Amino acid sequence: MNLKSQYALITMTQETFHSSTPLHLESGEILSEIDIAYTTYGQLNSDKSNVIWVIHALTGDSNVSEWWNGLIGEDKFYDPADHFIICANLLGSCYGSTQPFSENPATSQPYYYDFPQMTSRDMAAGLERLRVHLGIETIHSLIGGSLGGQVGLEWAYLLGAKLQNAIILASTAKTNPWVIGFNEAQRMAIESDCTWGERHELAGKKGLETARAIAMLTYRHPLDLKSKQADPEGKLDNFRSSSYIRYQGQKLAGRFNALSYWTLSKTMDSHDLGRNRGGVDVALSKIEANVLSIGVDSDLLFLPEESQHISQKVKKGTYKEIISTAGHDAFLIEFEQLSYILKSFYLQQKN
Repeated sequence: MNLKSQYALITMTQETFHSSTPLHLESGEILSEIDIAYTTYGQLNSDKSNVIWVIHALTGDSNVSEWWNGLIGEDKFYDPADHFIICANLLGSCYGSTQPFSENPATSQPYYYDFPQMTSRDMAAGLERLRVHLGIETIHSLIGGSLGGQVGLEWAYLLGAKLQNAIILASTAKTNPWVIGFNEAQRMAIESDCTWGERHELAGKKGLETARAIAMLTYRHPLDLKSKQADPEGKLDNFRSSSYIRYQGQKLAGRFNALSYWTLSKTMDSHDLGRNRGGVDVALSKIEANVLSIGVDSDLLFLPEESQHISQKVKKGTYKEIISTAGHDAFLIEFEQLSYILKSFYLQQKN
């Protein structure tokens, strides 16, 4: 192991921030206390100007060097030797932060189905509380995709001049009816599970498998499945695509839970940057940071024109596009393109 590897490993930490100050939610409900699990890589430089804050997507966690290892890690675009990288598990998610299986202080029992509705604005408020706790005055770059991009826009609005760059990938300023419809179909699948409504951690597991299968069809593009899951001519059953979709459902159900999935999908549905702010365009115009909005040409979930709209309405916006047959998930896959786009964006800021 070289010295650079040792440095990166030594400076990785995983911690949980606890706040006993009530968090007032947009729904009018209150979380009387919250926990936020977070991971950091690297160290702050002398003037604390090297903070890179990553926000994960729907079923992600704070271990960003694992699920985005083509972008973050030793000798990658965001290297812990140069940057102080933070990723926190969003409220409602099941990887260490306050979520439906957490204890409700009012009852000393898990919340289960009583867990309050969370919006992207609520999640941004939680991240803001963590930022203040960590004593971070300014963030060099905030980066997030899909749900993470939605939360990122909300936080960028809140941070004002404390944020230098916001990088929003395959996301939107307001969730469109197409996405809400798909999310509702997934929740209907969870509801159809006969265990849904029971108060234990495996409730809705089979339904979650189906929900994830539906979701995978929105994360990929038809051409991607055609090229990777096609079968020989003459086949009557047991198709590769069928096996692939079932596997993806089972894989997620093995590491996630239906209640967190339900909560986070509702969060995505309710996302509207312009709510009580005069509308989406007015809200976007008040973001102070340099905004790089990245779309995917084959994205069937958050359409490229939605990313374009973000770049057009913010004060300092740039639009770039990933070219890929992978669909929505290209922002998690096309590392070479993404690194090139990011490099160009940062050079643009220097000129």
